[in-house]
Amino acid sequence: MGSQDEHTDGTGRRALLGAAMFGAGGAVLGLSGTARAAGAGSAGHGGGLKSLPVPTVIGHRGASGYRPEHTFGSYQLALDLGADIVEAGDLVPTRDGHLVCRHEPEIGGTTNVADHPEFAGRRTTKVLDGVSTTGWFTEDFTLAELKTLRAIERIPANRPHNTLYNGRWSIPTFEEVLKWQDEQTRKRGKQVWIYPETKHPTYFRKLGLGIEERVAKLLHQHGKDKRNSPVILQSFEPTSIQRLNKLVDNPLVVLLSAANTRPWDFVETGDPRTVADLITPKGLREIAGYAQGIGPTLDLVITKKADGGLDKETTLVADAHKVGLILHPYTMRNENPFLPAEFRRGTDADAYGDAFGAFKRYFATGIDGVFTDNADTGVLARADFVNS
Repeated sequence: MGSQDEHTDGTGRRALLGAAMFGAGGAVLGLSGTARAAGAGSAGHGGGLKSLPVPTVIGHRGASGYRPEHTFGSYQLALDLGADIVEAGDLVPTRDGHLVCRHEPEIGGTTNVADHPEFAGRRTTKVLDGVSTTGWFTEDFTLAELKTLRAIERIPANRPHNTLYNGRWSIPTFEEVLKWQDEQTRKRGKQVWIYPETKHPTYFRKLGLGIEERVAKLLHQHGKDKRNSPVILQSFEPTSIQRLNKLVDNPLVVLLSAANTRPWDFVETGDPRTVADLITPKGLREIAGYAQGIGPTLDLVITKKADGGLDKETTLVADAHKVGLILHPYTMRNENPFLPAEFRRGTDADAYGDAFGAFKRYFATGIDGVFTDNADTGVLARADFVNS
């Protein structure tokens, strides 16, 4: 997943905040966080969301703490490290209408396109959800052209070790991901789950490249458009989820950025509401009418003080559970700049802080799962939490 907002972290680099999500079944929603978590690690019966452990560990863009994001190397490693779900697919379209997995349509920061002189003329500036953005955009390339590129690490200042793998993997298509999911399910003898996101759907619809219909068509072709299908769909634009709700029966999640922001589809249609309005009891009831979960930024679960330390726990978990919604917040990362201030250790931008302490604090709020770049850390933290 990816966040709408970017923040400047301690390294002074723009670091995209994350992903979001969703997980366990309604049957356990009434219990306390600790009681609900007691079921973690044991798959339930009946399939669907209820079969997932709680809290659910979601591999954010794969295992992006260790490999360049949205590559089969990253997705594969997330499964190897124990992720319950892989966020395989921030989905953006190509010029010829294929869906590919990139965090953003602008691919200058996640591929080696700048090293390809034949594409130098494609570099351009566009306004993406109100933000002037310069680079190379997937909608200006055919799938065949994108397949000549290779993925690179997006935040090398925080993850210098990941640059070892620059150039190793190509850009996956959503269709390839759906086939990979089936292969991995067979090989591992257990159902592999994925959590694709529709990226900038209003922007692409205006270009004649509607994402939702393309997602629905592929899911239908692969028999994965049912209520119990192991594919959860997410978006920062509520109208995209409402559109998907009419096209497929999959579990759906509305992603929520900072409280003072507005979803871009609201900006475009003149809807004055902010995320703060969406997380009121009334707003959550409305979301529950067309979605099964929310993917809030972690700051909506526990607010932060000016120094970046944790402040107050909000009522969001309880309020969402009251209307039957699951919460899969985003994003837990091991490196210092991404952790609440009290869990940082030292000042190195790429050094790990006390990620286990941070996981424990967030799990204690009763969330149903979490997006993390480090699935192995999440799995160990969940075991600590469930057994504590």
